Amino acid sequence: MAPTAPPSVHPVDEIPPVRHLAAFGLQHVLAMYAGAVAVPLIVGGAMKLSPADLAYLITADLLVCGIATLIQCVGFWRFGVRLPIMQGCTFAAVSPMVLIGTTGGGLPAIYGSVIVAGLAIVLLAPVFGRLLRFFPPLVTGTVILIIGLSLLPVAGNWAAGGVGSADFGEPKNLALAAFVLVVVLGVQRFAPVFLSRIAVLIGIVVGLAVAIPLGFTDFAGVGDADWVGISTPFHFGAPTFEASAIVSMLVVALVTMTETTGDLIAVGEMTGRKVEPRSLADGLRADGFSTVLGGVFNTFPYTAYAQNVGLVGMTRVRSRWVVATAGGILVLLGLLPKLGAVVAAVPAPVLGGAGLVMFGTVAASGVRTLARVEFGDNHNLTVVAVSVAVGMLPVGVPTVYAKFPDWFQTVMNSGISAGCLTAIVLNLLFNHLAGKGGSVGGDSVEAVGLPGGGGQETVEKSREEVV
Repeated sequence: MAPTAPPSVHPVDEIPPVRHLAAFGLQHVLAMYAGAVAVPLIVGGAMKLSPADLAYLITADLLVCGIATLIQCVGFWRFGVRLPIMQGCTFAAVSPMVLIGTTGGGLPAIYGSVIVAGLAIVLLAPVFGRLLRFFPPLVTGTVILIIGLSLLPVAGNWAAGGVGSADFGEPKNLALAAFVLVVVLGVQRFAPVFLSRIAVLIGIVVGLAVAIPLGFTDFAGVGDADWVGISTPFHFGAPTFEASAIVSMLVVALVTMTETTGDLIAVGEMTGRKVEPRSLADGLRADGFSTVLGGVFNTFPYTAYAQNVGLVGMTRVRSRWVVATAGGILVLLGLLPKLGAVVAAVPAPVLGGAGLVMFGTVAASGVRTLARVEFGDNHNLTVVAVSVAVGMLPVGVPTVYAKFPDWFQTVMNSGISAGCLTAIVLNLLFNHLAGKGGSVGGDSVEAVGLPGGGGQETVEKSREEVV
């Protein structure tokens, strides 16, 4: 009797050799590090915290980033999507947290609202899981495109020297970013397969090697950093629970759930492991649990990081164990502040050059998904056009909603959540609520899966034509 062939392992579950794990994992850490530490720096700076407290916030953030990433990639019970997803502090929470922290509540009020928001995400995760049917390729492709486009200004700011830097926009900064971009492209095009998959890491290392003698950075902060630092629960005092703070953070929770849904679907598309309602709920549940941990261990709400979605698409390395390794590296950086200071010394233009490739890859992946959509009539084209326009509005004009209420700004100032909500609503309006030549009546009810009259055949025919 012939021996049976071993069952094939999905690329997401493959475990690469240790040396590959380390290189790929470090690449993911470098891709998200600047964004990860930006949130505690912004919030702590607005609250005028001491340098020691700022350093504490950063190490606590890195520690919980690593734990959250491990939960999401490795998973336990019903927590974790088990896909290559990096976790980090969400920028959607920055404005509300600054407002809470500077109007008398301080850090304890922030952490109280973060804990409640995390528990709410855990409870709402199954509800969001059942909404997956409202994310056909038309919507997912549009959302992935918006994610990539909304990240490009981040790479542009890095390339120019970093927001707030004294030499922002200097030609030397852009030249360094362009050099890194050329190195990344050269490695990806001409190097052997393994090296091409760590093209971003090689570009950053080569860029750093050039930047040091040219005076772009120094390692003075490394000597000042402690060797060991451990974040203890409620370091800044017991949390307080204020109604206004909790309400604003619940709005943030809905925004981050929408963003995370888009990121999880994007990674599912790139890795060939489609996100199902159950796995989406598991991923969102992990987000909520990590957010609760953030409130306990002196940091902030967590979400999937779109930066690393682009890296997955660009390198085509789909193993979740690579990103789990990156989570382990983040835990080490959180426990060993001196290591974190070394990574923090990478100058912004170096990250900008690499970011242009990664974030552009996300946008290109969205275009690839949209290529499966039928654009025979103008309906689907209108959905994409208006959704991208609404998503890009706060990116191109950051103050466009400055006169609106805080809750509205929290939702709409995120181009990802604004574009995602628009795409869902317009897809329902054009492709579900009314059949061809029919009235909005029974079709609208059937389209969302509720009992209704007479529209089923028209809706099914419309779906078949799209497919």
